[in-house]
Amino acid sequence: MTFLPRLPLLATLLLGAGLHAEPMLFTPCADTALPGSQCSGLNVPGSYDAQGGAVGDADAGAMHLFVRKIPADLPAGQAPKGSLWLVAGGPGESGASFYSLLPTLRRSFPGFEFLIPDHRGTGNSSRLCRVEESAQSPGGRALAGAEWSSCFAGINAMPAYAAQFSITTAARDLKALIEGERTATRQLRQPPVYLYGVSYGTQLVLRTLQLGPLPVQGVILDSLVPPQTDPRWDLSQRSQVVNAVGMQVLAQCDADPACHAALGEPAATLYRRVLDKVQADPALLAGIPGKNLKNFLGGMLDVPAARARMPYLLRELDQGGEAELAAVRATLAEAAASLGSYPQSPPSIPLVSIISNAENNLQPSLRPGWSAADIERKEAGLLFTSPLPRILLGGGLPTYPRDAYFGQLPAHLPPTLVLQGTLDPKTPYAGAQAQVQALIQSKSGKVALASVRNAPHFILWTAPACFEQASQRFIAGKRVRDCGL
Repeated sequence: MTFLPRLPLLATLLLGAGLHAEPMLFTPCADTALPGSQCSGLNVPGSYDAQGGAVGDADAGAMHLFVRKIPADLPAGQAPKGSLWLVAGGPGESGASFYSLLPTLRRSFPGFEFLIPDHRGTGNSSRLCRVEESAQSPGGRALAGAEWSSCFAGINAMPAYAAQFSITTAARDLKALIEGERTATRQLRQPPVYLYGVSYGTQLVLRTLQLGPLPVQGVILDSLVPPQTDPRWDLSQRSQVVNAVGMQVLAQCDADPACHAALGEPAATLYRRVLDKVQADPALLAGIPGKNLKNFLGGMLDVPAARARMPYLLRELDQGGEAELAAVRATLAEAAASLGSYPQSPPSIPLVSIISNAENNLQPSLRPGWSAADIERKEAGLLFTSPLPRILLGGGLPTYPRDAYFGQLPAHLPPTLVLQGTLDPKTPYAGAQAQVQALIQSKSGKVALASVRNAPHFILWTAPACFEQASQRFIAGKRVRDCGL
């Protein structure tokens, strides 16, 4: 594995790739991901000191942050009405996750331009494994084949390198981007700037605000992460979170006369019988994606159209049919495809592992020596599960020490809107309520929670009409109402 080059070589590589070494100088993008978009970036230190300055030689180990700007949909010569920074989730996802959602964003923020960064370690920004995660590698931005072992071996050979990809480091990057772009916009009356983050992106936004005020008029947090130190909702508890939402979905079927009549018995009773059948029959189990019915149904909770078919899938599995399973799989594939596929799209699995285990997995400190057998025993009575706790258990990469910002909240917040689905199986509704309450009690600023009934994770994607309504009212300074699917 080859690590990041010095700045002069980095600038040469960026220019050769169609990006720009000049800080925040936007020019037409060299790619065709979004015709009409403009690309730029910013060279930043590999490591920051406590004041946000470079550690050691500013050129040594410098990294590059990629930013795509989507101009406002306005007549030529007319200035944008505002700007919106879009911070992706993950950790490990690039800004490409927003590209296909541009129609919803334009309706939600009419006349706005959009700025979409790739946080360090993702997309077209500097990567953990420069060679293995390069666009020219066999797997492109994704790891493939032997790249897994060489990438992981390279990171493990330099464990201190992981700290250069911490949440706080990414937060300093985001602060530099927002302030740098604002400074470069030389207008007497600058249009308002807003900041949006989803999932892990909400954590990154809150961490950025811990570093000091930002030149933004408001913040939208979509699918808010729970308090970082609460053991009820850290990543090692993901199966318990997923199961709680799954049981609510089954209960909704029981309460709906048509759904209950179609099953003829409580949905959970049917599911337990189907689960016993599948686990006892290798042929039936082989037909389930991943050969794990609990994980498969847990994944269905992320997509409303698939989630709605769950009772009927269980009925058909009980009767030995296959058509509903095929239909559900097609629905899930269509939902995934709706987010688009771009060279930047593959998530950085090394970054996911490092940040998740360093800051969002409390299991090592709460349950030292916890094993896969312990997870199996704890999840035995659950009907819906996630593979995440087992993935985290594997580790495989170094982490970094938690800093003074861990578990803390910003001292000052601009007006902030939280959009949260009541059936979110990733960032649970109760966890978001607790985080909102903590922010309110801290008296750091005005925070409002808008609940989206029956919505899962990522409101911008899964409940676009609710997102549009909420965003328009928020930027107009109006009270945002609850909404529902």
